[in-house]
Amino acid sequence: MNRINSSGEKQEQICRRVALVTGAGRGIGRAIALALAQQGDFVIVNYNGSGEKALETLKMIESAGGAGEVYGCNVADFDACGAMIKDLVARHKHIDVLVNNAGITRDGLLAGMSEEDFDRVLEVNLKGCFNTMRHLSRQLLKQRGGRIVNLSSVSGIMGNPGQANYCASKAGIIGLTKSAARELGSRGITVNAVAPGLIETEMTEHLPEAVREDMTRQILLKRAGSVRDVAQTVAFLVSDAASYITGQVISVDGGMST
Repeated sequence: MNRINSSGEKQEQICRRVALVTGAGRGIGRAIALALAQQGDFVIVNYNGSGEKALETLKMIESAGGAGEVYGCNVADFDACGAMIKDLVARHKHIDVLVNNAGITRDGLLAGMSEEDFDRVLEVNLKGCFNTMRHLSRQLLKQRGGRIVNLSSVSGIMGNPGQANYCASKAGIIGLTKSAARELGSRGITVNAVAPGLIETEMTEHLPEAVREDMTRQILLKRAGSVRDVAQTVAFLVSDAASYITGQVISVDGGMST
């Protein structure tokens, strides 16, 4: 694990919310980090695979007048998550927003899917979400307030051929979100999920054209969405304007799951 800012120097903080966004080095996670920084949050840009990508996100935040730091941690590692949360709370004194975005795919038809591919996707996508929530929940309860948004998927609602592991992980996130919302709501903590559909990212740009066409036919708006569409929804859910919304799953899918 490590933490740095883009200049490699310590950065003084003014009094502001602290937001932790997992998997924020690219795609939807990067867009969310930028949107929260734009709202004035100090953003912890979490990454596992690529510190360079995370630093790019941080530089974009700082170029736009925001502030944050990068923090390397494998969210699938329970103890590492615990150490990350402990360190962040010790240094920042509070964490106000958690966005669980980190996720992977290991696609394959059910009949041929390996146990390793099934386990790994659930380990990162679902257990990773549990790990951060588990370790942060006590701090949020102590603070008597906070915002958690978990990134699910339209695939977790509708299912998708060749993605039994991914769909199971994203459906599990919905159940985890609703359960946590019931447990934490009395302390002023909201927990919601966002379920993106076909979004233009590095992950989806390599889809076969036939697959994209089939998915687009299912979308009422007849087009893919942008990472900004998802990021703005998350930004709303963690804002004061959404203080009475919890336990919900907001689909950002152009009507695909309608």
